[in-house]
Amino acid sequence: MKKKRNWVFAAALICIAATVSGSLLSCNDAKAQNEGGDEPSAEVKSEELIRTSQSWDGVELPDYLKGRPELVAVKYVFPAGKKLGWHHHPVMNYGILVQGELTIIGLDGKQKVVHEGEAVVEMVNTIHHGENRGKKDVILYMFYLSQKDSLLAVQHPEIPLE
Repeated sequence: MKKKRNWVFAAALICIAATVSGSLLSCNDAKAQNEGGDEPSAEVKSEELIRTSQSWDGVELPDYLKGRPELVAVKYVFPAGKKLGWHHHPVMNYGILVQGELTIIGLDGKQKVVHEGEAVVEMVNTIHHGENRGKKDVILYMFYLSQKDSLLAVQHPEIPLE
C-alpha cells in the first residue's frame, strides 16, 4: 500500500509540473489522448523553474537541518482580496504558483510579486506575509524541507496588518 501511495504522490507531482510548465501534456490531456486512441508525445520535456541558494529577498538559505528529513507538500488556495497574517518559516520551503498573482511583503517593506507559473523560495526565519491583490483565487503548491513534528510556519498575531 505504501508503494502505491508513493506512486500516486509522484504522479500528482508530475501532473502539477505538467500543468505549470505547459511543456508536458496536462493530466487531462494525457488521459483524453489515451482514451481517444491517440498516442501521447514520445518525448519527455523538462524545464527547470528555479535553482538557487537564496530566498526571494536575496538572503542565503541556512544549512540543512541535522537528522532525518521530512518533506511536506501543501496546496494553498488564497481567495481574491485575502491577506495572510504576519508569520515566519523556521524551515526552508519553495513553491510553484499555478494560478493568480501573490504579493509577499517582508516586515522591512520589501515586496515580491509572484506570477502564475513562477517558482518562489520563501524567506527562512524572517517575518513576512502574503496578499492576493488580484480578482481570482491564488493556487500555490509549497514544498517544505523539514523534520518530523517541526512547525512549517509560526504566526505573529501581535503584528497588525494594515
